[in-house]
Amino acid sequence: MPVIQQKPTSNARRQMTIADFSALTKKRPEKRLSRGKQRISGRNNLGRVTVRHRGGGHKRLLRMIDFKQVDKRGIVGKVAAIEYDPNRSAYIALIHYVDGDKRYILAPGHLSVGDEVVCAERTKVKPGNRMRLEHVPVGYRIYNIEIQLGRGGQIVRSAGASAVLVGFDAPFAIIELPSGEVRKVRQECFASIGSVSNPDHHLISIGKAGRMRWMGRRPQVLGKSMNPVDHPHGGGEGHSPIGLKYPKTPWGKHALGVKTRRPHRRSESLIIRRRAKKKRK
Repeated sequence: MPVIQQKPTSNARRQMTIADFSALTKKRPEKRLSRGKQRISGRNNLGRVTVRHRGGGHKRLLRMIDFKQVDKRGIVGKVAAIEYDPNRSAYIALIHYVDGDKRYILAPGHLSVGDEVVCAERTKVKPGNRMRLEHVPVGYRIYNIEIQLGRGGQIVRSAGASAVLVGFDAPFAIIELPSGEVRKVRQECFASIGSVSNPDHHLISIGKAGRMRWMGRRPQVLGKSMNPVDHPHGGGEGHSPIGLKYPKTPWGKHALGVKTRRPHRRSESLIIRRRAKKKRK
């Protein structure tokens, strides 16, 4: 789906790009499958800010997405609409099942209105169908992958993402994730065929600060621009250096080069190859 470049009627719109929503077929969500979304603005259950720079933004309706589809196993559904979801980068598809039920699923690329999808232990290999990993041919692209039996799809769900089924090592399937990590997943787990819709999402340029505010993101301020009481980098005259051996977080910990993955995770033994490390410029 192409990206639309805005006319430079102002400096704010000069670099702005928006998605072309021509492939979407419906504007308002299904009423029975949506509900209001409570704003938390980065606060926990005690009302304390645990994630900074969150708040405001446009109201959103929460669409209830079926990431499992196992209770519709073997029931054919027809795509009734491709819709926008403000809570995720991918598009969603409204499915009308032959038993009269309606569900939202993550829409893969090349799925259009009128197509049929089905979830079964073994079914036809085409975009949108969902089946067990043990029945997916090697080399096919998959998304919305289940990594714990019965939990539903948990990984590879963002716009344009897809993993590749590399092979099998019973009782595991070996998949290569978008990050480059190669890991084992139980071959009884389910996955959907294809890649996630809206692959041009990464080409969108926000263009102006106000658009970030619409999305619920508040401004960020450098620590060196604060007072010493507010940040370890604060103080000094003007925009002076931080004056420390290493950059620190607002709470005095190392800000760069610190491993964040917890040691001795049970999934460590399932990782065959780590994700590719980004080269620091």
